[in-house]
Amino acid sequence: MPGDEQLFDLLEDLEAQAESAYDAERRVDLEDRSRAEYREVTLAARLVASVGREVEADVAGVGPVRGVLDRTGDGWLLLRSPSADWVVRTVALHRVVGASDRAVPEAAWSPLQRLSVASLLRRLADSGSRCVVHTRDGRRHEVVVQRVGADFVEVLEGTGDTRRPVLLALEGLAAVQSPEPEL
Repeated sequence: MPGDEQLFDLLEDLEAQAESAYDAERRVDLEDRSRAEYREVTLAARLVASVGREVEADVAGVGPVRGVLDRTGDGWLLLRSPSADWVVRTVALHRVVGASDRAVPEAAWSPLQRLSVASLLRRLADSGSRCVVHTRDGRRHEVVVQRVGADFVEVLEGTGDTRRPVLLALEGLAAVQSPEPEL
């Protein structure tokens, strides 16, 4: 019957419109949900996912630093380049180019990624190696790390008889450059 075909066509059309409206509403809901979840993603989570990638980091008081992102930790990242290793404090980062699109949630981090920058500085103190400490205000200190306190690092600045102990607040550090990769 021709009337039945028209009725079926009308019902199919209405069903298609309802499905289209549902898909549009669902797409908006998914986009809102995705935005809400992304608000929870941290810079650290993106950096953890970027380990092994070549990145460029713009660092306060230093400028651009390029290298392979080798490790991350609580408030820091380690960039390795052929000429130097750089420990960069994340509070000193202005931008990172080349990071992964992914993020690794904190629950999936290894215990090593929970180590603070003080742990790396203690390792430098143990080695007795010279390094360059860059502060966020742009100053550069050629030093030998001696000891690490709760919120500062004690270094020897200068050479020979002019060496003197200096205390540097950890909050003021932007990056530590080890001229010979060893960290």
